[in-house]
Amino acid sequence: MRLPLLLISAATLALTPGCTMTETPSPDLAQAEAAPQESPALSTLTPPVAPRIDHEITQVGRTRNDPYHWMKDEKWQEVMRDPSVLRQDIRDYLEAENAFTKAALEMPTTDLRDELFKEMRGRIKEDDSTVPEIDGPYAYYTRYREGGEYPIIARKPADKAFDPDADETILLDGDALSKGEDYFSFGGIDTSPDHSLIAYATDTQGSEFYTIRLKTTETGEDQGVQIDSAYGPFEWSTDGTRIYWIHRDENARPDSVWQRDLKTGEDTLLYKENDPGVFLSISKSASEDIIFISASSHTTSEVYWFPAAEADPTPRIIAPRQTDNEYNVVHWDGQFYIYTNLDGAVDFKLMRAPMESTSRDAWEEVIPHRPGTLILGVQAQKDYLAIMERENSLPQLVVRARKDGSSHKINFEEAAYSLGLDSGYDFDTPILRFEYSSPTTPDQVFDYDLNTHERILRKTQEVPSGHNPGDYVAERLMAPSWDGVDVPITLLRHKSTPVDGTAPMLLYGYGSYGITYPADFRTSRLSLVDRGVIYAIVHPRGSMSKGYQWYLDGKLEKKPNTFKDFIAAGHYLVDQNYTSEGNIVAYGGSAGGLLMGAIANMDPDLFGGIIAAVPFVDVVNTMSDESLPLTPPEWPEWGNPLVSAEDYDTIMAYSPYDNVADRPYPPMLITGGLSDPRVTYWEPTKWAARLRHDAPNGGPYFLRIEMEGGHGGASGRFEGLKDVALDFAFALAAMGKVEGVDLKDE
Repeated sequence: MRLPLLLISAATLALTPGCTMTETPSPDLAQAEAAPQESPALSTLTPPVAPRIDHEITQVGRTRNDPYHWMKDEKWQEVMRDPSVLRQDIRDYLEAENAFTKAALEMPTTDLRDELFKEMRGRIKEDDSTVPEIDGPYAYYTRYREGGEYPIIARKPADKAFDPDADETILLDGDALSKGEDYFSFGGIDTSPDHSLIAYATDTQGSEFYTIRLKTTETGEDQGVQIDSAYGPFEWSTDGTRIYWIHRDENARPDSVWQRDLKTGEDTLLYKENDPGVFLSISKSASEDIIFISASSHTTSEVYWFPAAEADPTPRIIAPRQTDNEYNVVHWDGQFYIYTNLDGAVDFKLMRAPMESTSRDAWEEVIPHRPGTLILGVQAQKDYLAIMERENSLPQLVVRARKDGSSHKINFEEAAYSLGLDSGYDFDTPILRFEYSSPTTPDQVFDYDLNTHERILRKTQEVPSGHNPGDYVAERLMAPSWDGVDVPITLLRHKSTPVDGTAPMLLYGYGSYGITYPADFRTSRLSLVDRGVIYAIVHPRGSMSKGYQWYLDGKLEKKPNTFKDFIAAGHYLVDQNYTSEGNIVAYGGSAGGLLMGAIANMDPDLFGGIIAAVPFVDVVNTMSDESLPLTPPEWPEWGNPLVSAEDYDTIMAYSPYDNVADRPYPPMLITGGLSDPRVTYWEPTKWAARLRHDAPNGGPYFLRIEMEGGHGGASGRFEGLKDVALDFAFALAAMGKVEGVDLKDE
């Protein structure tokens, strides 16, 4: 059983064939040697000046110059795993950037950041715990101790699952395991089938290279097992003598599946993926009888399986990969149930096949394709299938009975909400566990009786400092985009905030890979909303908010739709008097950081500030470097500028780094992580340097690189809140709501 984690949390480089760096630059760091003791006016501080060294790159008949190419350490693979080996001139420059941001932004907002941090921490139940999940004789759960940064994994007898006074056994103590580490994160955590051992994966660098270890559950004794360079997820064999795990290669890609024999310590190769554009995952069926190996790109799937009880197994294929055909598999009722986009089923359909079949010819339709109703996932229990769908931009749950094939929906009333299925419950039970929240309603965990349709509320998220949903207004809006298409917006405001154009707004967006941000409840947002800020989330093309076609209409040559949708949503909110031009702070991270860079180039006057977290902004260079972890897998998302002049031109037309010009950019906060394998540290660093050089009259531009973190920033639930506090302090300062801090004082 995959153990629950209660987590409260606050593309990449350029290989240029034929080009080499001929000299090592020495940045002029004299202007930002150290943070001053007091907070001087911004106009008295000068950011570090990055040297420019011409570096011409020619491909597909096009030539570009990348003057900040030197910021990429040639040994970046080593840096990911050991940041101490970073080239000294680069380290000096990053530390100088951090010093400038500390002096110019962090110190002047110290009191506000402390206030925001205390508010956000005050809304967290420090000794919170998950609802116990029954697995055989035990109930497993995750909890925190007062003041603890990391989770504790524990269990108690199943018959006392909901007895708060029952004796518990602590299996893993995240606070103890993280001692002495600057960064710490759990990956997979799972007990052996007989519950005598617990295997767990940890990352102490932020590089997402995990190490898997084993302990006994009763005594906590380490078993001397160590599996290095792991991807994170793993599965147990039925008899508990073997672990199946995924290896991560030197370029941080999952490239092979292995069997570790716990008796001999030997690793046996089960599957090797030769296509660098394909990522691997491993999972066990809810029945625990089958282990699946999935080899998938963004648009193409191939799934293998083998019995979990089989010694030295041979993976069997379900259907060979077929370009642009996606499929996912569930083991249920002695067959494979498959949801897929086969034969033009854009929003997917449900099919089934005998377990012995090895081609699509044997697949039989169960639920036909229904345009506009997207199948998001399928979860099996012994007598029921739970199907998560999205229709009219909202999620819904449909339950199908094994006995007679009948189905029913589980209904919800709010205009905007979020749903999540919990896959950890016993397979042989009529209870389905799901989580529900909305922008105003704290998280709720329900057990749903599939026979009687009764809901049992197991837990409501507690907000210790208090929360009254009636104080807030959540709205679902539709903004017409440039081509007349309606773009969904989820909006949260305090009921006392006027809708007369005077309110500042934080406008959040992502819009890539089909990822759809949920209309959920997050306590941190209340620190802005309670200060009169309207918090809005745009669901542009590139997400799946309105189905799979919505995603297809925001990728490759249609990627600019994502940017245009976001800008159109901003103007619509101005037109509807929610806010005003120049009073919007835009916020996005990773591929959402690409969105931030693009909209800054396209319509800088609309925004009063931009927060770009770990931003994917150096798109042409990153998509031209085959050595980077995410480059080959992401060519189906962005295009391949190494082989296609058309793709090159499309990407070059919007790539934020390549389109910086002397525009009136608003103030920007740009962040990154030194060990980040997804968006490497040099992307935000190069972008900030080019903004300062090419657009000196815009900004100011604040760059902050986490020197001991990866894609998610600082680890730990409270340390992560400090990052959020800085983001929000910047946003409030950009909105002119911080007394004594004027970001335009240059």
